[in-house]
Parts: sequence; structure tokens; C-alpha cells
Amino acid sequence: MRLASGAVRAIEEAARPGWPGRLTLGFERRGERTLLARCEHFGPLRVQKALYPEGPAVCQAIVLHPPGGIAGGDSLEVVLTAAAGAHAQLTTPGAGKWYRSGGRRARQSLHVRVDEQAIVEWLPQETIVFDGAEAELETRVELAAGALYCGWDILCLGRTACGERYTHGGLDLATRIEQAGRPLWIERGGLRGGSPWLAATAGLGGLPVSGTLLLAGRPVEPEWLAACRAVPLAAGLRAGVTALPGVLVARCLGPAAEPARAWLVEVWQRLRPLALARVAVPPRLWST
Repeated sequence: MRLASGAVRAIEEAARPGWPGRLTLGFERRGERTLLARCEHFGPLRVQKALYPEGPAVCQAIVLHPPGGIAGGDSLEVVLTAAAGAHAQLTTPGAGKWYRSGGRRARQSLHVRVDEQAIVEWLPQETIVFDGAEAELETRVELAAGALYCGWDILCLGRTACGERYTHGGLDLATRIEQAGRPLWIERGGLRGGSPWLAATAGLGGLPVSGTLLLAGRPVEPEWLAACRAVPLAAGLRAGVTALPGVLVARCLGPAAEPARAWLVEVWQRLRPLALARVAVPPRLWST
């Protein structure tokens, strides 16, 4: 009996071993300079070199995933530590892709520890979840007193550029931020392909792209909120900015990745001089 080509692909996918990857980075402040003092990798995760596009105080690292996409059974882990006084900024060279999994789950975890008076900016480009992907994304941030974390996630359900929608599969999200052992932000969510919640007004409203920026670790000043809320919205984009104890939350929903990313970048550019006391210099990769 001959199997259909789709069944053959499903069997081959189920038999493929998952590809684990781990990246461990440690940043330290030495004099006026932040150094990438520790860089260990296993599997398909890399950082090529430390960059200093805005001077020695801020160390920029480009996190590379050479395969270009995450398939069912893959597991990626990033562990990041910023020692006292260090300032690290991390981004990615392009969109992350989560492929149709054939039923097997893929996982990505980010664990960030920020010591006293240190700053970490986690600013990856968008994550595209293909129709049929089964994925788990987990982020945990531990802040010391006086530490600051600024991070965003841009999530695209389906390949919107070719009209694909997320009709089947599953995506579980978990984010926890705590400071000196006290929770500042805890969020868990589960998205199911084809769920009515994706189109519901109380859900995603039929918009396939969502973005969230979190600035955590310090009391939110009124001028921070005012600056972020003054960012104009592109057509079809919905957004809001909220202040919680020790956390500023900026969120948007949109029809495509480009307007969502542009809005978050503008929020970050207005917020950074106020909260981080540094002019926002967009990484060159964002415009390539």
C-alpha cells in the first residue's frame, strides 16, 4: 500500500530528532565599558561578536539562529546575565520562524538576570508562527534592586504576507518578571489555531499580529506615559499604554508586522531617553 505524500511527510517529520540549542551570555561593566565576558553556545545558537554602535557603555549582541526556523521537537534556551552596572542590548538579524510541526511541540525559553543598576534590552525582530505550528515560548526575568529590563515581542500568527492564517496548531506563552523576589508581571496565554477567540472582539479582533513592550524595574513616571501615548497609529493598528507598579506596558494589534514593529520602535525611541537616559539608536539590522 502506498501512502499519500502528505502522510509520508508527516511520518518523516515525526521521526526527525529535535535540535536542541543553548546560548549562555554574561555581560560585565569594567570601567566605562560593558563587555561580553561570557559567551557559551551549544547547538544552533550563536553570537558572533560584541558591537558598540553607541559607544563603550552599551554592548550590543546579535543573537543568531543559523537554521533560520524552528521545527517540531526543537528546543532553544537563552540564558543572559548582566552584572552590576552593565548595559546589554540584544536583537536578532531577522524574523524568527516557527514551522508547521507535524504534531510535535517546539520550545524556546529566555532567562534573564539583571543585577544592581544594570540594564538589559531584549529587542528581537518579529516571530512568525506558521499555520500548524505547535510551540511554547517562555520568558523569565529576575531583577535586582535598581535594575531595569526593557523587552518586546512581536507575534505574527500565520504568514500574513501570503495571506496565511493560523487555522490549526497551538501556541503557549508564559512571561514572569520579578524584582528582589517580588512579582511585577505574570502572564500566561494559550492560542489555538482556528479558535473563535482569535476573531472575537474581546480577543484578537481578527488581527493576526500582536506586539507587547514591557519596561520593568522602576516606577513609571507620568511623562513616560504621555510620550508613549503620543505615538501616532497607522491605519488598522490598535494600541494602548498602561502603567502598573514598577511596569510600563505598551501593546498593539495590527494587520501586519510592519506597522506593529514601527509603532513599537517609535515607543522605544521616545521612552529610552526618559527611562534609560540614553538617546535611542536603532540597530542597523532593523533597516536592512
